[in-house]
Amino acid sequence: MTSTNVRKDAEDSGPSGYAAARLRLLTEGVRSGPPRRAALAELTDEWLTGLFTAGAEGMRGVSLVAVGGYGRGELSPRSDLDLLLLHDGSDSAGVAALADRLWYPVWDLGLALDHSVRTQSEARKVSGEDLKVQLGLLDARHLAGDLGLTAGLRTAVLADWRNQAPKRLPELQELCAERAERQGELQYLLEPDLKEARGGLRDATALRAVAASWLADAPREGLTDARRRLLDVRDALHLTTGRATDRLALQEQDQVAAELGLLDADTLLRQVYEAARVVSYASDVTWREVGRVLRSRAVRPRLRAMLGGGKPVAERSPLAEGVVEQDGEVVLARAARPDRDPVLPLRAAAAAAQAGLPLSLHAVRRMAVAARPLPTPWPAEAREQLVTLLGSGRPTIEVWEALEAEGLITHFLPDWERVRCRPQRNAVHIWTVDRHLIETAVRASEFTRRVSRPDLLLVSALLHDIGKGWPGDHSVAGEIIAKDVATRIGFDRADVAVLATLVRHHLLLIDTATRRDLEDPATVRSVAEAVGSQSTLELLHALTESDALATGPAAWSTWRGSLVADLVKRVAAVLSGDAAEEPEAAAPTAEQERLAIEAIATGGPVLALRAQTEPPADASAEEEPSGDPEPLGVELLIAVPDQSGVLPAVAGVLAMHRLTVRTAELRALDLPDGVEGAVLLLDWRVAAEYGSLPQAARLRADLVRALDGSLDIAGRLAERDAAYPRRRGVVAPPARVTVHPTASRQATVIEVRAQDAPGLLHRIGRALDDAGVRVRSMHVSTLGSNAVDAFYVTTGQGAPLPGGEAPAVARKLEEMLRA
Repeated sequence: MTSTNVRKDAEDSGPSGYAAARLRLLTEGVRSGPPRRAALAELTDEWLTGLFTAGAEGMRGVSLVAVGGYGRGELSPRSDLDLLLLHDGSDSAGVAALADRLWYPVWDLGLALDHSVRTQSEARKVSGEDLKVQLGLLDARHLAGDLGLTAGLRTAVLADWRNQAPKRLPELQELCAERAERQGELQYLLEPDLKEARGGLRDATALRAVAASWLADAPREGLTDARRRLLDVRDALHLTTGRATDRLALQEQDQVAAELGLLDADTLLRQVYEAARVVSYASDVTWREVGRVLRSRAVRPRLRAMLGGGKPVAERSPLAEGVVEQDGEVVLARAARPDRDPVLPLRAAAAAAQAGLPLSLHAVRRMAVAARPLPTPWPAEAREQLVTLLGSGRPTIEVWEALEAEGLITHFLPDWERVRCRPQRNAVHIWTVDRHLIETAVRASEFTRRVSRPDLLLVSALLHDIGKGWPGDHSVAGEIIAKDVATRIGFDRADVAVLATLVRHHLLLIDTATRRDLEDPATVRSVAEAVGSQSTLELLHALTESDALATGPAAWSTWRGSLVADLVKRVAAVLSGDAAEEPEAAAPTAEQERLAIEAIATGGPVLALRAQTEPPADASAEEEPSGDPEPLGVELLIAVPDQSGVLPAVAGVLAMHRLTVRTAELRALDLPDGVEGAVLLLDWRVAAEYGSLPQAARLRADLVRALDGSLDIAGRLAERDAAYPRRRGVVAPPARVTVHPTASRQATVIEVRAQDAPGLLHRIGRALDDAGVRVRSMHVSTLGSNAVDAFYVTTGQGAPLPGGEAPAVARKLEEMLRA
């Protein structure tokens, strides 16, 4: 049936004519989506105009106005009709009679009606008291009667809204937040409310209201299509159920998918989730901008008075190379070149998450447009920045969503596309697959002190369900994908094997603990064979708990935790072998011997700074690559005559020069025959926090002063921290210090696991010096934002610490780090 035929049926002013035309429009199947909604609104306009014209003959100063969704011309099959009968107050009795002639035919058809009868002043008064009424009037559209009366109301309402925006917008934001708390997030719910849930149609309408205030505007890209998709799904839901419902129940999803011509209910949910994600992200960005504008308006008058009327310049604080903080957001530095710096998006994301700040929309879009592919394997810095981002706790989620909104996640990790917005039809799971993976990484960040390789824990958390985008057992598929991804992002062969094992067996501990007889030695042996090592077992235990906690409240309990812990204890006993011994030091190189001899000759520190290790002279270009990742930073070699205070002095000087320590080794060096004296060799790999590296001569000069006591490192660091306080958004797990009494026969091994921070190694070195112990050797690693350091310490006479002394030293060190 054509639209002309529909109109002819509607020309019958009685309800039956409109009803027949409406039914044909909704069932003809020729039109759907926006054209059908607009046609239904037009049809309804014509019918109501006919009713108004017949009932208002001879009347003046009255008009019929559509508001809300009907005012926007968007009528779904079972939408309410939101109507305002507007009058000038001159004929109250006539207006009341007219209202009856309008409302009763609507009710006779069984249509839902939200109606009111008001003068312009009454409408403005009510809208000033009721935010929902005011929002509806923002979409007021004239249907019939006195056009000037309607236009006057629209002008007044918009002026009121813009004048009251500083007060009303925070109220609207609070209303949205309360609704989200009640209804949940549309992009994750298995039975979502398309209208009320966060990221739904109500939020899309709120964004229109913000734009109408002229105070801020929402990101436009994709928002119109997302809103249209949600409206299309609601139309199909109304048609298949025959009810005015906005809840997409499980039992109706297949029918709704078929109505929309989609493959199945999962495809339907994925499209709904993608649309909701666009609306949610636009809402986050918009409300952040509203807050920024309102804060600047509140501060500007005072600043102008202080600055004599000059325009204040926004302060920019550096966070990382090419990344600064401005106005509570992370933006790119003026000199940043995303087209020449492929690691910049990961560096900016890690800096934002660590600082607990959002990435600015402009920065993300600029990086997305200019992003260059990373080489394979990734540079070490890219891998470290990814690990830092994943280990930042709850702030990771907002930053990750910003990257995903602009396509940067799939740019770096193409395999992510298969799990993005993928629903999980399991009552235990409360998230989509992709959000579950990020939630697992967030949970894993709480357990980084429990494992010796927090980087492997965090990456396995990100990848453990990556196989759910493929047919078959997701653990088996995930193992293959994890190997590929881990190799691509630059882990060495041994680490790739561990990550593949963790992904393949991420359900092993919980399934075995809850379904098998732990008293049977064969059960424990089978788990030990699958895991292979103590360190992998440690990682798998932490991953198991992270996965369960991120799944939902029904997936983990004290009882389940105790069963898994019991299994882990039994497997660890099977895997335990002889105690590890302190690794033997490699023979010194010619350069190390040269530096040591020079240090003895000069009586002071000697250092060399090298950007990269030169290849062996006999290396051939045709040789197979080693498979080892490229190291991060530059190599710093220091030889210094053996004395107390070397570790805190060196670490403090590096912190003063804003050099971050990625790895560090310290050991006593055996000198060639005929050379008398004792030399400590420090082989460190460092990177500039931002900017360029300092000159070696300057580092040496400061190190000489630090060793002779003329440089107050602690004071200098304190002054800098006071002048430029580092904003930390991450609530890191507390530092953990443990003693391994059987790890070495020559020394006592003290291991420190802590959140990396400027000056951390300096503080540890000072604490060990204050405790009167000597650092015989040390092995320091920074994995993302986690420091994992082992110190082999002795008494002044070179013996391991006495039984009770080591725990006391560890306890004091832990107290210092937690203070």
